[in-house]
Amino acid sequence: MTPTGTPRRYTLGVLYGDGIGPEIVPASVLIADAALAATGAPSLDWRELPLGFRAIEEFGEATPKATLAALTETDGWLLGPHDSAAYPEPFRSQLNPSGTIRKHFDLYANVRPAKAYEGGKAMVPGTDLVIMRENTEGFYADRNTHRGTGEFMPTPDVAIAMGIITRTACERIAREAFELAARRRKKVTIVHKANVLKLTTGLFRDVCREVALEYPDITVDDFHIDAMTVHLVRRAHEFDVLVTENMFGDILSDLAGELAGSLGIAPSLNASQDRAMAQAAHGSAPDLTGQDLANPVAMILSTAMLLDWLGARHEDEALTRSARMIEEGVTSTLARGTSTKDMGGSAGCREFAEAVAVSIGRL
Repeated sequence: MTPTGTPRRYTLGVLYGDGIGPEIVPASVLIADAALAATGAPSLDWRELPLGFRAIEEFGEATPKATLAALTETDGWLLGPHDSAAYPEPFRSQLNPSGTIRKHFDLYANVRPAKAYEGGKAMVPGTDLVIMRENTEGFYADRNTHRGTGEFMPTPDVAIAMGIITRTACERIAREAFELAARRRKKVTIVHKANVLKLTTGLFRDVCREVALEYPDITVDDFHIDAMTVHLVRRAHEFDVLVTENMFGDILSDLAGELAGSLGIAPSLNASQDRAMAQAAHGSAPDLTGQDLANPVAMILSTAMLLDWLGARHEDEALTRSARMIEEGVTSTLARGTSTKDMGGSAGCREFAEAVAVSIGRL
């Protein structure tokens, strides 16, 4: 609500990206509009912005400065996948669009749920966990230095990567993990490699343990990253919230997504205290481009996460209800046997999105 008591309108950026992005992002916009209409909330103002191949052709940049400036004026945005590996040079060697945006807005928390759905192909039925991934440090070269990258070569035959871990970054991602667990099943698992990377991931583990003292109602345990992969394969359904550093979180979330049924249903949200970006965990799937075969579930659920984040931040119950309605719509659609090819079904991207919209209308 605004100070006058009238419903607040939100402006969300829409960045289609490359590959299947122009198919799954519009499907997500369709679903968001359907959910808002069903709850009686004001419609969203969508603002399309250039990014990726389209931006290179029109502006000579994969992530135009004008796009970054426009995002500053929005309440959040949907980012489609990009195919930066196929960009012509020099764009291929530059920081990719999602990395540029994350770094520009300091989106330090990458929230990646993995949930098995009835009607899906879960390898571990009952999986319902969230990986809270620190998104700014670690060994990833596009995130861990003020200028330049964290990789360098002192000679042509020696390559070095810096893995940077700071107390500040550990504290803020740990706090996000514990706050989330308090709203879920009240369990946090810290994932590290402190038996080998004693100083860096050891600091991460220790700071998470310190933050845990502020949440006496939350059960806490921890595992080495290699052991964690085994535990996920065998008993992913027993875990609630996992908190870990950048690279480990990237690897574990892909594994968890497949265990839950498919990377096509793996959503994510990149967030700071005042900005959030919905972005599916999967890539651009250029081999599926333009064939109406893409699975839009991950992007749809990422959009729901963004609405939920906005609802919590602005105390807007209508957005929160809309987010829940989107997930319920996806859940009921899959349970009725409607799914895309990667999940064993026959629906196209557009057909599936329309089926979810119909499900929302029935709720």
